[in-house]
Amino acid sequence: MKIRTAIFGVYVGASAIGFAGMLGFVLRDVRLRYVESMRRTLGDTALFLGAYVAEELPAGDAWPGKLGTLPPKADLLRVFACDRTGRVVFDSAHQRDVGIHYAWTTTGGAAAAAGDKTISNVAVAGTELCVATPVRRAGELLGWVGVGRPLASVVDGIREARWRIVVWLGSIAAVMVAAGWWIASKLTHSMERLTDYALAVRDGRPAEPPQSRAREVAALARAFEEMRVTLEGKAYVERYTQALAHEFKAPLSSIRGAAELLAENPPEADRQRFLGNLRAESSRLQQIVERLLELASLESRRAGAAMTEVDVAGVVRDVHAASMTLATQRGLTLSVVGAEPAMVNGERFLLEQGVGNLVQNALEFTPVGGTIAITLQRDTRSVRVVIEDTGPGVPDYAIEKVFERFYSLPRPDTGRKSSGLGLSIVREIARLHGGDVRLENRPEGGARAMLTLPLT
Repeated sequence: MKIRTAIFGVYVGASAIGFAGMLGFVLRDVRLRYVESMRRTLGDTALFLGAYVAEELPAGDAWPGKLGTLPPKADLLRVFACDRTGRVVFDSAHQRDVGIHYAWTTTGGAAAAAGDKTISNVAVAGTELCVATPVRRAGELLGWVGVGRPLASVVDGIREARWRIVVWLGSIAAVMVAAGWWIASKLTHSMERLTDYALAVRDGRPAEPPQSRAREVAALARAFEEMRVTLEGKAYVERYTQALAHEFKAPLSSIRGAAELLAENPPEADRQRFLGNLRAESSRLQQIVERLLELASLESRRAGAAMTEVDVAGVVRDVHAASMTLATQRGLTLSVVGAEPAMVNGERFLLEQGVGNLVQNALEFTPVGGTIAITLQRDTRSVRVVIEDTGPGVPDYAIEKVFERFYSLPRPDTGRKSSGLGLSIVREIARLHGGDVRLENRPEGGARAMLTLPLT
């Protein structure tokens, strides 16, 4: 399970439990609030009626008759009157409960209303809420007057209020879920970028440690970068030591052998041959050292150090002009196709060096009479420098190795190998510019090198 999913699941689960409890409490409280509101209204009405009949009628048993003058609203509000004993003597609902005794104190309403000065007594009779108040004259209890209202009359209002609450809380819950997913994504996005950075370092691709406003993530990114630099430094020294030992071994053995033979004072012809071997091997050692220094400088360089807008078409034309002399000497045809302006962000010197190394490689592997074509291809996002030759191509076993340091194939004309660092330098130049370089065989014969760079 992804961390994002786990965080989101815990957040949603906890929020759902809290929302369910709150929603149950609110929905239950809606009915209580509606009933309480109706109870207070009925209580005020009962007090008014009690004062009304006590003031308007003389003392005696005829006081309930005043209530008969009220318009009947049995379906909305029922008015009733009781004598001192609680027996109903008047009922506006067509005298429905006349003769029935209302035992207020045993119904439970009196205790509930004891602290309420507005409402004298409350009771629930079946599906009806009833509120009564005493009728007194000169301190004497004449009876009770009350009002009742069916509880069903507020059901629709309660239902509508509950639905409104559900809709609003549902909308809030949806917003909280979206916010939870956003928070979980933000929390894990930095970790995903750290993972991508670690994978790029593992694969040897150029990568910058991710930036983050979170202090913990920023500290972790710095720790990753420091660890990478430390490990790469150790691996760099170990790798180069092994590579140098391997590459220097053959030339040094050849130089030592030639020196030993020269010490024996050989014939002049052999002596000249041995001296030529010494010069060739020492030149090869010097070339390896110079190429290594050049590659080390590229590997330690940061992207964007001295980059400006560069026209790749201009770079291709300059490399073509500089390579024409060697192509003519070797009897090769070197041409440029489709050199339209294409601007990239880079260092012109390095780009010329990268394209020049690819052209140089093609010149060395193409036999006399062959052709080499430099083509510039571009799309909406990148430009590609394609160099095709008519040489023997690259053996299948070497396709994945040609960009490794010190790996070199023998030249067709001399059988000698180069330093094996030219294509490694091209790869580092491509990575420094955020691009890539590939080498493949053409179906019709020969090799095809492709240097891809992002457009500005």
